[in-house]
Amino acid sequence: MTVMSAAETYSFQAEAAQILDLMARSLYSNKEIFLRELVSNASDAIDRLRFERYAQPELAGDEQDDAPQIRVTFDKDAGTITIADNGIGMSRQEVIDNIGTIARSGTAEFLRALTGDQRRDVELIGQFGVGFYSGFIVAERVVLTTRRAGLPASDGVRWSSDGKGEYALEAVERAERGTTIVLELREGEDELLNEHRLRSIIQKYSDHISQPIVMAQDEAAVNQASALWARPKSELSEQDYHSYYRHLTNDFADPLAYVHAKVEGRYEYTLLLYVPSRAPHNLWVPQARQGVRLHVRRVFILEDTGQLLPNYLRFVRGVVDSADLPLNVSREILQGSHAVDHIRSSAVKRVLKLFKELADEEPEKYAAFWKQFGGVLKQGISDDPPHREDITELLRFTSTLSGTQDADVSLSDYVARMKEGQDKIYYLLAPSPAAAAASPHLEAFRAKGIEVLLLGEAVDSFVVSGPLREYQGKQLQSVAQGPPDFGDLTDDAEKQAADQAGSDYAALLGQLKAHLAGKAWDVRVTSRLTTSPACIVTDGAETDFTAVQRLRGSGLPNQPILEINPGHVLVERLNRGQDDPRLPAWAHVLFDQAVLATGAQIEEPATFVTRLNELLTSLTADAST
Repeated sequence: MTVMSAAETYSFQAEAAQILDLMARSLYSNKEIFLRELVSNASDAIDRLRFERYAQPELAGDEQDDAPQIRVTFDKDAGTITIADNGIGMSRQEVIDNIGTIARSGTAEFLRALTGDQRRDVELIGQFGVGFYSGFIVAERVVLTTRRAGLPASDGVRWSSDGKGEYALEAVERAERGTTIVLELREGEDELLNEHRLRSIIQKYSDHISQPIVMAQDEAAVNQASALWARPKSELSEQDYHSYYRHLTNDFADPLAYVHAKVEGRYEYTLLLYVPSRAPHNLWVPQARQGVRLHVRRVFILEDTGQLLPNYLRFVRGVVDSADLPLNVSREILQGSHAVDHIRSSAVKRVLKLFKELADEEPEKYAAFWKQFGGVLKQGISDDPPHREDITELLRFTSTLSGTQDADVSLSDYVARMKEGQDKIYYLLAPSPAAAAASPHLEAFRAKGIEVLLLGEAVDSFVVSGPLREYQGKQLQSVAQGPPDFGDLTDDAEKQAADQAGSDYAALLGQLKAHLAGKAWDVRVTSRLTTSPACIVTDGAETDFTAVQRLRGSGLPNQPILEINPGHVLVERLNRGQDDPRLPAWAHVLFDQAVLATGAQIEEPATFVTRLNELLTSLTADAST
């Protein structure tokens, strides 16, 4: 290896310098993590070479056709550890982009995520793409030499740094492709210069790596050197699965659950799918998929963008390994493949079965899953008709009988608790479960002991207004839509009282409707209120107004209806004093109060406040005379 040019010196960005200092001085509680990270990077480089060879056939004729391999060696006299791979390698610009700037987008997030818990902070290293710099945990100087596959030997690059603010770049002659990293250990790290010690670290952290990791020429691999998903389940421990998950995802937490299955028959494939224990920060960005990797006969091909798992399962991570697809498969080929259709259907069924098992056998774990991913899973109700019934059984809601705001009520739970004579499943849409719980629309339902589901997520409006209209023959009915309907739970006396109220308040209703022309589409008496004077509802033929809120932004239905409570003292007083000149102001105050109670916006907040203050002042004056 010959140096071709003088080294050029560059300065690290400020955040990179902070990370280097952390590596060297702070994140030291689990220093052996450095070897895991560097071996993992080497494995990724080999995978990437395999993938690029299918996209660029000319790389297959590279001068180095030996089997993929990662080599770990040490030199006691020199005090160095070397990690080398024959993967894709890097060009000069890639070294600057990928090494000199330390995972550009992840650096700041990594620094913000640090907690002061050293062991946890060390685990964050891989997650935020700063794994290469974990070498500075044990090294006072790091030298990286690399050449990208397809480039001439003269395009080799050497990068070196002592991690103190600067790094050097120089061109070198490098015959072989790939990357070699030499760690010049700092004083006090001699215990790592030991074959047994290094072997134990590799077997502890990197046993699942599918490329062979060797420590001596012509030696068998230190690790299993086989794809973990291809090994029999009987040979694998939970720790094996968890270790591979961390390698695959760079997550520092263990997965919540996983499913591992080998399918044989018309199509042969293996699935290893994980459910994370927490949602990623970009969960609600559907196009930001980082989930399932497609392998063909253990060779990584591409990341799934929706062909292997549907969008509502985008949080699932893992591997699908097919024995039937061609190695040069493209996304276009996947879209028309019967094998892929079969894999997708099987994968969805197995994942939903896993959720069902969690719900039935480990309810606390399922509650944790639902809190993280329930909102996304609900999308499957409309997106995946063939599995709608299975997804429906997995749904969880907050209700008026929930002890907390956690969603803990299934539809089957609700039906089992329905009162005798109740023929509908009642729900209320609101900006949040807390807002729903305080809604006046629930008053009569609470008085009758009727359970109501409280739906507080944006996706809920599309679920109940679209595909999920009934369950076990019971229609889903909004308590804020159309006239109140209690079915057989309304007795004859209540019906007579409602009819009488409609007659007694007919004149007041006409006046209120006239005063609210352009605001309220109709005004009517209601039996759904027990303590509030009024509420806003939507007409029975209209889409539930939380869905309309998303379209219009105001929070109100297109044709809002004001319902008044004939049993409320304020409404009774207005009915007795219909010639009161303040009646128009009262009409607008009642309407605006009802709007606010729904969580919607009133058109003129200042005018509302002025009217309310004037009415309160006049009432005070009346009381003093």
